[in-house]
Amino acid sequence: MTTVKTKLRPSTVAGRPGSIIFLVTRHRVVRQIATGYKVFSHEWNAAGMSVHFPPGCEQGRLAYLTRTDDALREDTRRLRGIVSLLERSDDTYTAADVVRKYLSPAGSRSFISFARALVGELRLIGRGCTADTYVSAVNSFARFRHERDILLDELDSAQMTAYEAYLKSMGICPNSISFYMRNLRAIYNRAVDKDLTVQRYPFKHVYTGIDKTVKRAVPLSVIRRIRDMDLSLCPAMDYARDIFMFSFYTRGMSFVDMAFLKKKDLKNGILSYRRHKTNQRLLVKWEKPMQELVDKYDTTGSPYMLPMIKSNGKDERRQYKSQAHRINRNLKKIGERLGLLIPLTTYVARHGWASIAKSKNIPIATISEAMGHDSETTTRIYLASLDTSVVDKANRLILRSL
Repeated sequence: MTTVKTKLRPSTVAGRPGSIIFLVTRHRVVRQIATGYKVFSHEWNAAGMSVHFPPGCEQGRLAYLTRTDDALREDTRRLRGIVSLLERSDDTYTAADVVRKYLSPAGSRSFISFARALVGELRLIGRGCTADTYVSAVNSFARFRHERDILLDELDSAQMTAYEAYLKSMGICPNSISFYMRNLRAIYNRAVDKDLTVQRYPFKHVYTGIDKTVKRAVPLSVIRRIRDMDLSLCPAMDYARDIFMFSFYTRGMSFVDMAFLKKKDLKNGILSYRRHKTNQRLLVKWEKPMQELVDKYDTTGSPYMLPMIKSNGKDERRQYKSQAHRINRNLKKIGERLGLLIPLTTYVARHGWASIAKSKNIPIATISEAMGHDSETTTRIYLASLDTSVVDKANRLILRSL
């Protein structure tokens, strides 16, 4: 039996943070691993072996504690993955063997361990979004493996086909399966690039495409009901409704694009921004309903147009994700009040605009240009020839119908 514990070793100097360490115990022999992370005693939950977030914590410190907590969870999973691998392959191993594999580059020849180490590297260089997508895929694969790691050299087509069958048995939709597979393939290819294994094309027999899915949308009559609801007694729901309507007014602008929209993006009655997803530049004619919503909120001193990111330069990505969860949670409450059969989210505003535009016989090319989709290839085709005034007229037609 091997145990892995996380503890805080207090500093010998008063007023200094302590060091977080891992303790690996096997057959009563204990070995330590320094994590490199430091927190104060009031920032540590000894019983839960995790970071504690004290009330009133300053924003910068909170961001550090959050990153430390995320990194510790990933390191702990990796360490336990090494233990699982040793349990399976060599029951005579020692605690020192666990530590050696954790610290040695040779440990990176295991797929899950390599993937989690890669996630840590991506976070350090500021590529948090990529890290998050990798984490969800790796955690899914680890659950399939019961947290038992697998050598990169053992990762083959049969293993991934079995994983695909597991996902299907769990009721995972084809696009989600493809999402996991494409991210795992990207991680595997990085290992190949680092010469940690040879290319065996383990993903050649699993689905990595994108299905056309049944989108969630609501008719114009529902959009009107959402707009006209009296939510004055529920400020959180009122705010969520306003963000939903702003998305609709701006041709289905995505949440991340709304969150990072800056005041300087509006010039001479034209809103110009780049989609975070594709870096495509979109132009939107500024209309009266948009201005009314912006005027409703005080963003004095902030470069942002909407009050989603309130601490400029302080872990903005975490702020917008927190806002997204909160807003979508309140939108679902609104949807329940209206008796909608689908969960109401900001995505419904985006697809709702497209569906309504189509119902008004607006050409698919115009809709694609207006929203920056259906696919990047399609978008590029229409970008070259479509007059943006056509898009602005389409949006004005929809807004006047409300």
